[in-house]
Amino acid sequence: MTIDSVRGAPATPAHAEPDLVQLLTPEGERVEHPDYPLDLSPEEIRGLYRDLVTVRRLDLEAVALTRQGELGIWASLLGQEAAQIGSGRALGDHDMAFPSYREHAVAWCRKVEPLKLLGLFRGVNHGGWDPAEHGFHLYTIVIGSQTLHATGYAMGIQRDGVLGTPSAGATIAYFGDGATSQGDVNESFVFASVFNAPVVFFCQNNQWAISEPLERQSRIPLYKRAQGYGFPGVRVDGNDVLACLAVTRKALEAARTGQGPTLIEAFTYRMGAHTTTDDPTRYRLKTEEEAWKLKDPIERVKAYLVRSDMADQSFFDEIEAEAKAVASDLRKQCLALPDPRPLEMFENVYAERHPLMTEEQEQFAAYLASFEEVSS
Repeated sequence: MTIDSVRGAPATPAHAEPDLVQLLTPEGERVEHPDYPLDLSPEEIRGLYRDLVTVRRLDLEAVALTRQGELGIWASLLGQEAAQIGSGRALGDHDMAFPSYREHAVAWCRKVEPLKLLGLFRGVNHGGWDPAEHGFHLYTIVIGSQTLHATGYAMGIQRDGVLGTPSAGATIAYFGDGATSQGDVNESFVFASVFNAPVVFFCQNNQWAISEPLERQSRIPLYKRAQGYGFPGVRVDGNDVLACLAVTRKALEAARTGQGPTLIEAFTYRMGAHTTTDDPTRYRLKTEEEAWKLKDPIERVKAYLVRSDMADQSFFDEIEAEAKAVASDLRKQCLALPDPRPLEMFENVYAERHPLMTEEQEQFAAYLASFEEVSS
């Protein structure tokens, strides 16, 4: 079911409807889709390639830092770069993104410093960025709860009366395939549908909810679930940055103009572990990973740039050098992060202090002081 068919336009016959929106094949061949035209300059396409390479390099650096004991944990985005960069670059100045804990590339698009992300996983800050400044909310660890936040925020935009105006914004909620089994996500679908809220639900279907495969999550393709709630759903090739950009742009524009919510299922694959505490070799086959390597989001853009004469080897070498330098600088900054004072955990928690918190803080302060007494 296409977005337009739900909103009243003539539906495409079922037998002619493509299951997967794709604008760039794994071999780097540009194809057209009648519902999702996309006209980008060579400079813009090179910019997307730069984004993809840079965020992958930063992600690999974070994994290495975790293995070396410098981060407590990390949720890698390896394989999902196109879904995040494509959707992230579709966002406008007035839009607000609500991430889970893996949207490092969307954070990059919203100009959140990568060091802020590492500080969170290093345990030295509470997230550390201003959501309003970046149009990017803080990471959400509780699975799926950010969809309720995004829906509520979207309903607030709706009540501001700005939809359909140049200052209109929309929200986008990021979550994985496993989160679609959570009650919060389903409740947000109900509210978004009934109130026609300006929200885009962006599901990165990376095939695995930790060790649980997709077939144990749903009997039908995830994008078709939207039909039961009364709003459109579309499945896009999540390894195709151009398709993700075009589909998300259209869904956001529909939301901003009062046409309500859309569910986007970005069909992709989590190439790495769920987090650095996970071992995917225990539950999935190597052959599966090898098959998805042939659909690599970066390699297909590189192939497109080469076959279209939009870039040469010097460009690719330059991007690799840039990404390496950014990652090296990030490592140095991470290692230089100071450890917070233990009692700082009580700061910036509540707007006003209350007796229980004061009591707990005093108990913890006494506990810390006991070590000083022993050492003296």
